[in-house]
Amino acid sequence: MPWFPDFVGAVELARIQTRAEGRADPLAQYLRALDRGDSHALETAWPGEIVVHDPHAGEIRGHRQLRRFIRRNAAWMAEHHARTELVASTRVDGRAVVELLAHLTHAGTQLAWPVAVVAESRDASVVFRTYCSQWPLDEQRPVRPPILDPGSAHPGDVVGRYQKALEAGDTDAILELFTPDGYVREPLGLPYTHRGAAELRSFFTMCFSAGGGIGLEHCAVTDDGARCALEYNCVKWGSRELPPQVGFSVYERAADGLLAPARFYDDIEAPASLGDG
Repeated sequence: MPWFPDFVGAVELARIQTRAEGRADPLAQYLRALDRGDSHALETAWPGEIVVHDPHAGEIRGHRQLRRFIRRNAAWMAEHHARTELVASTRVDGRAVVELLAHLTHAGTQLAWPVAVVAESRDASVVFRTYCSQWPLDEQRPVRPPILDPGSAHPGDVVGRYQKALEAGDTDAILELFTPDGYVREPLGLPYTHRGAAELRSFFTMCFSAGGGIGLEHCAVTDDGARCALEYNCVKWGSRELPPQVGFSVYERAADGLLAPARFYDDIEAPASLGDG
């Protein structure tokens, strides 16, 4: 049967091509798998270990758990008529970040739900870490324990200055770091966006009204020069010590080097004195 070796060769070529495409853009392949409910191409591209850290499902480790998670997620997306819109992407040295708005219907309401996903790959293995707030869906803010340990990488330039001012609870110092039309978007989405000096002052004054700044342990930085993505553990808010809780933020630099937007993805609950913000 002379066709058989050609058939085997074609199958192997397709596998190689799928693997190469997946290695080039693991996040696109992961999101495609979530949308279609089919992890075959993802598993072909990454035959080693695949780990997913999901805010709702927890840790998914190994190909069998991955298939189950992918199928359930696709069913959930279909049930909620969900579609995703790309906000921004950042890629540096084996780590990539996508920021999305997931448009969906929940309890009869249309939501634009901010979600960020980080992919970190090495050899034939890949880890996906998803960050978002559960409040828009469940009206709960579960305490999400650390995924990463504090690291030695810290943001520099304007993002580093922002982190220092945040920890110090210095509203004036933070305002100096934003462009005149710069804004902060909270994890709850577009209605919770604070733009311009007056709104930013009101927002940060409220944030620091619990007796001081916000303390973060920096875990990983993905910075391509235009955007800086920071994975962190929040350990303190004002005078209140917190059990370490996972968070994620992205800062975009304007042409003048100041911050344009800052977007947050977490479920860290503010001290009761600040209300539900």
